[in-house]
Amino acid sequence: QVQLVESGGGLVQAGGSLRLSCAASGRTFSTNAMAWFRQAPGKEREFVAAVSWSVGTTTYADSVKGRFTISRDIPKNTVYLQMNSLKPEDTAVYYCARRDRGGILRQSMSLEGEYDQWGQGTQVTVSP
Repeated sequence: QVQLVESGGGLVQAGGSLRLSCAASGRTFSTNAMAWFRQAPGKEREFVAAVSWSVGTTTYADSVKGRFTISRDIPKNTVYLQMNSLKPEDTAVYYCARRDRGGILRQSMSLEGEYDQWGQGTQVTVSP
């Protein structure tokens, strides 16, 4: 079993920055990719960013390109999301996800169904 624990959420003013972390524990040797999704109140969960574990290929939602950066620390089994120039519309619960199946195409990294484990979420609130 693999557990994902997110941290780093909080309240920040528009224009500010936050860094989210997601640490995986347990049987993590088969990690293939990790990603961040978010869900705002009254909205469906949406893709934010993803990174392939071995090569480090990244992909981002258009809404966060140029502002957010996803990275991973393989020895620590941790994925990060650096969020800069935050906007009120970034307010959401942010979820970490992990894939431990086989290879994934870059164009599929934004799909929820491609991930096998999910964290409990961390709240990010951006005030105007």
